[in-house]
Amino acid sequence: MPLRALLYRRPSEPQTIQVVFEQAIYPVRVRRHRQARRYTLRVQAATREVILTMPPRASVQEAKVFAQKHGGWIATRLRRLPEAAPFVDGAVVPLRGVAHRITHRRGVRGTVWSEDGAGGHPLLCVAGEAPHIGRRVGDFLRREALRDLETASRSAAEALGVTVQRISVRDQSSRWGSCSTTGVLSYSWRLIFAPPFVLNYLAVHEVAHLVEMNHSPRFWRLVHRVCAETHRAKAWLDVHGADLHRYGVVRDPAAD
Repeated sequence: MPLRALLYRRPSEPQTIQVVFEQAIYPVRVRRHRQARRYTLRVQAATREVILTMPPRASVQEAKVFAQKHGGWIATRLRRLPEAAPFVDGAVVPLRGVAHRITHRRGVRGTVWSEDGAGGHPLLCVAGEAPHIGRRVGDFLRREALRDLETASRSAAEALGVTVQRISVRDQSSRWGSCSTTGVLSYSWRLIFAPPFVLNYLAVHEVAHLVEMNHSPRFWRLVHRVCAETHRAKAWLDVHGADLHRYGVVRDPAAD
């Protein structure tokens, strides 16, 4: 939260309020923003968190009234999110677009690895104790995403004649990637769930911003020149993109 916004927060001010709609209770995180001019609500697909942004001098009581007034909207948006698919034994997750079944290998040395199971069906094997499956799978997927995105970004940079300074992965909910003027690229680690041609397109897209920091016709000509599957990748994201945010999310029984 920005420092100026903190100056307007009373010590006893709650950070979370509750909205009741059709006998269900929805927690809503309240945050002040110094540039906000009105109340706004949004739902983060990656975390399924409801966030209410309010002006610096607005009252929490008014925020509660605003949120309660939009209880139906909150309930509808949350219901429309794809069903959560936590990383647990037996769950199926796409790795580079190929379905893998998480298989717990207790007592086996190692961390996480892939192998072919019976009938050639891919498995994502996890060693160690059951409570650590989710964390281990998540860490593995982030490492794999970073490795693939580094390779794809360096290749795109060579093709476009630019230099990438640093590459990182995060759990971004509003965009698949970002690029700074200093050559720092950041991507959503969830791209590891998508087929390689989608990840490669996103890498080319962000690296192309080092040439054109906009979405002008020249920018798109650069992207299409380096990535022949741009149209196909964009279409795939339009259809399946939202689904990538459900993997690794722990299902909340209270939402039933």
